[in-house]
Amino acid sequence: MLANNYRYKVMFMMLMLAIINYIDRGAISYAQAEIIKEFGFDNVGWGMVLGYFGYGYIFGSLFGGILADKKGPKFVFTLVGIGWSIFVILTAFAGEIGLSLFGGSALTGFAVIRIFFGLAEGPTFSTINKANANWAAPKERGLAVGLGILGTPLGALLTAPIIVGILSITNWRVMFIGLGIFGIVWVLLFRRMFSNMPEENPSVSKAELEQIRSRAHLLPGEKVVGDSKKEIKWYEFFKHRALVFNAISYFSYMYVNFLLLTWTPKYLQDEFNFQLSSLWYLGMIPWVGACITVLLGGKLSDFLRRKTGKLRIARSYFTIVCLALTAACFLIIPTVNSPVAVIALMTIGNAFNSLPNTVYWSIILDIEPDKAGTYGGMTHFVANFATIIAPTLTGFLVTYYGYSSMFIAAAVAVIIGMMTMFFVNPDKSISKLSLVNRQVV
Repeated sequence: MLANNYRYKVMFMMLMLAIINYIDRGAISYAQAEIIKEFGFDNVGWGMVLGYFGYGYIFGSLFGGILADKKGPKFVFTLVGIGWSIFVILTAFAGEIGLSLFGGSALTGFAVIRIFFGLAEGPTFSTINKANANWAAPKERGLAVGLGILGTPLGALLTAPIIVGILSITNWRVMFIGLGIFGIVWVLLFRRMFSNMPEENPSVSKAELEQIRSRAHLLPGEKVVGDSKKEIKWYEFFKHRALVFNAISYFSYMYVNFLLLTWTPKYLQDEFNFQLSSLWYLGMIPWVGACITVLLGGKLSDFLRRKTGKLRIARSYFTIVCLALTAACFLIIPTVNSPVAVIALMTIGNAFNSLPNTVYWSIILDIEPDKAGTYGGMTHFVANFATIIAPTLTGFLVTYYGYSSMFIAAAVAVIIGMMTMFFVNPDKSISKLSLVNRQVV
């Protein structure tokens, strides 16, 4: 019997869900001129509006991952997809909600809606990681993670033409309502074809299931779902140095990612006087390379894994090189004045930053696939403090030091992430470490 590769359809549907996730979160950045004009926010206030998303997102990513392990990814995908779509719709009325219910403060209204919107979006990627742990064969984990994570740059790239196109024919309120309705419809379609495990899905052939559960290509220390001989506790995450430092390094990726997602439209308008009509293509450019490298990174990491037999080379050292190149690009940006040079450096830097994106999630699958949801959520929790810090700090930096300072801050964050990867050794699983500890005792 031939394998029918139904798992790739599942991965594609998760990619589409991730794209919708990113378009919904990035839409507000292109509506900023209308919103700021209507409610009178300054740069600091606008930075706070963008940063409020992160307060909910960090906790959503943490508890969503735990929930995905306990209730299964199908339940979580349905819950959060409908949830964030509802809050996208409510964003259209956030200012009025604040003015009516929160002491006449439009900022507070946006704060409440954005926090709950972030809470609902937070579980998405840790739940995708849990689904990949269930559905992906060990030899293609990098590819599977790459397809899921591709939703990050591809969603950000598509946000510009889609949102600018919508805003050219209607207003920002109608835009948010339309995005929310579309999200609900897509989640319900996804729910019909998805199952928590391939064993539960009648569209998965016996041959494909054997491929998914094959141990033929496992390296020492690698595991597949169901291999854990004991119950792995959530707090053992903090006992594993590789997982902790992997999460800190992932923060640097998220800092650059969310900085570009939230501040690029306003930066281009303020510094180079571009109009909204130009942003449909200018907003796409910084993400073009990242769409390629996020998939290429997963393939390169898997290639290094096969050729060297060392996960530390394939995951950690590969990431260090990529982040060094990322930091170099962002440090050069303040020294150039041409918009072409600035956008080119942003694009190249973002491309290098996205190369190891799959690595952060692959390391979790390499070390403990049975806790992919929980540990993915904990990793996301640590990393996504960047979704608060990047936009909020940038608001202060550009107000007092100019836009050049935001690129320097990004480079510093990336250098910290690069240094922490020297302490990441994914060759040992938690179960293996626990066994060694018991033997020592």
